[in-house]
Amino acid sequence: MKDRIFEKSIMLFGEKGFKETSIQDIVDALEVTKGTFYYYFTSKEEVLMEIHLHYINKLLEKQKDILQDSSKQWKTKLYDLVYITIQGIEREGLSAKVFFREMKHLKDENLEKIIQKRDEFRLHFQTVLEEGVRAGEFKQDLDVSVTTLAILGMTNWSYFWFEPGGRLNEEGVSTVFLKLILEGIESSVPS
Repeated sequence: MKDRIFEKSIMLFGEKGFKETSIQDIVDALEVTKGTFYYYFTSKEEVLMEIHLHYINKLLEKQKDILQDSSKQWKTKLYDLVYITIQGIEREGLSAKVFFREMKHLKDENLEKIIQKRDEFRLHFQTVLEEGVRAGEFKQDLDVSVTTLAILGMTNWSYFWFEPGGRLNEEGVSTVFLKLILEGIESSVPS
């Protein structure tokens, strides 16, 4: 039942929004009582926190595996980080939407935990860029901090527009992003 409450909450928070979804909405959708909800969760915010932790912890585990793989170049690791972010959005769907959109509803102590995990997520991208610069794979004058935030802006906001089953799948979108990151948009043809 706990998993059913968790999944139904993701669906309702994703479709209606956290604030607009009541515990009564959740239990009505499951055809159970509020007592059933409170047996597994103390509050709606606890469910929201679990959604956040579940989503970010899966991504952090995958990031760590990528960073530890010594057989890959830094460009490949950057692609892999972008790919797992887009793939997470594609596979997790509404969880990703809730994660990116509903963080503002977490209380301070929970928000701080999620911010720490998001910082860790960001620092993994930054590490790949820094090591790529050191290895000579990326430009020596690269502003790593700004580039990290630009990459995260591109990838994280794709939850808003990425359409699984659309013209490009997660690999296609990741390839476009990496090409844009590595090559920029300036034409090599003189004007």
